[in-house]
Amino acid sequence: LEALAILKADPTFTAAHLLDGLCVSIIGGDPDDPTHENAEMERLKAMRLTLGLDALVTFVGAKDQDALSDYYAASEALIMPSDYESFGMVALEAMASGTPVIASQVGGLAFLVRDGVNGYHVPVREPAALADKIRRLLSDPTEREWLATNAAQSARAYAWPCIADRLLTTFAAMHIR
Repeated sequence: LEALAILKADPTFTAAHLLDGLCVSIIGGDPDDPTHENAEMERLKAMRLTLGLDALVTFVGAKDQDALSDYYAASEALIMPSDYESFGMVALEAMASGTPVIASQVGGLAFLVRDGVNGYHVPVREPAALADKIRRLLSDPTEREWLATNAAQSARAYAWPCIADRLLTTFAAMHIR
């Protein structure tokens, strides 16, 4: 949200009309549950208002696994400014839909996302760096399409037949049957 506020305040970015029609959907949780169990959602909603992003940011709540691919496919990018990710299954699912990923360079995301190839890396908790990568992706449709193509190709390496073949090769090399 802080990265979006940076972009919204950038006269060059807004003059290029790159925010026109932009909708940032935050998926997960229950946006209508104000209980203590949903403190993070309440914090994000308050932040959206404080930063003046209510016209750009929508909280859509949790979605069924089957519906997520529609969100991924309709997106210009998946943004994952995580502090930690063990693997990054959400990023892989988005990549399989041909959606580039802008993610923190942490955990599995540091290996899954190849900076400048199938998405971009950003340092943890650096909204200016994240804003820069979002700006770059939205400003250059040719590069975005190239990243999208590479994202889909990268995801194919994680298909079950490929994983099974790699395991069998590893087991064979270890003489395990």
